[in-house]
Amino acid sequence: MTQRIGIISDVHCSPGPLAEALQIFADERVDDIICAGDIAGYYDTLQPTIQLLVHSNCKVIIGNHDQSWLEKTAAVEGCPTREYLERLPQTLDLEIEGKRVFVVHANPPSEQHGGIKLLDQLGCIIEDRKAKWSDRLADLDYDVLIVGHTHQVYAEQLGKLLVVNPGSVPFNHSCMILSLPDLGVQTIALGNRKIVKCWNFSMLYS
Repeated sequence: MTQRIGIISDVHCSPGPLAEALQIFADERVDDIICAGDIAGYYDTLQPTIQLLVHSNCKVIIGNHDQSWLEKTAAVEGCPTREYLERLPQTLDLEIEGKRVFVVHANPPSEQHGGIKLLDQLGCIIEDRKAKWSDRLADLDYDVLIVGHTHQVYAEQLGKLLVVNPGSVPFNHSCMILSLPDLGVQTIALGNRKIVKCWNFSMLYS
């Protein structure tokens, strides 16, 4: 049996593009939705963004912007935004149709900074980076690694591991659907925009 998983990341308080991605997933009748972190950041529309994620039953992990929001915002008893973010796990460890899937915001084991940066400014694979990460991830005993953080869009086989980054919903204008167990990946453009495969090239050097 095939399971289809909608994948998003780096939503950054953008309920409009997020709602479009979620509607695509609904139209495609995906079986589940995963968000690889950073639902906070850049804009002041965090609560409506969270409401969309909750309504869609999206599985969400915490990212660096979410952690920063918690650290910078004073604790208020009964604040639903804080309660939601505080409950988010750092990683997800899933088994779907016999395939092991690991989700982390930047890179394993549970990093929220750094990230797996495989693309150059034009969105082309940098082969020595791919080789470096193939070596670094060789002992990770999973079939699929889902990441975000770098605002790069790719699905690359690194040794035995398929590494998937759906990019940022508002900045790369992208989301993905992962099919399991066949490991098929469909990349979908949002907002009638061309997908920006590498957004904010300066992050390559951070």
